[in-house]
Amino acid sequence: MQLSSIMCRAQEAQQRARAASTTLDNVRTLATIAAAAWHKEALAADRRERRRPPPVLDLQMVWDDRTFSENPDRGQA
Repeated sequence: MQLSSIMCRAQEAQQRARAASTTLDNVRTLATIAAAAWHKEALAADRRERRRPPPVLDLQMVWDDRTFSENPDRGQA
């Protein structure tokens, strides 16, 4: 599973908040390292998302999917 840039940035912010709120040096150090790692992963996710082609929306296909139902009584009641 590939991580989204939004999720990576949320984790980065959480680690930065943890580093800012703690009084323990070792927790602050590890949280800062984790935030830097999440930042690096967010940049990689941005590059992946830019390379991904935009989804093709075929309106006729969407309409056909909405009108087809295995239940013939759908919409009759």
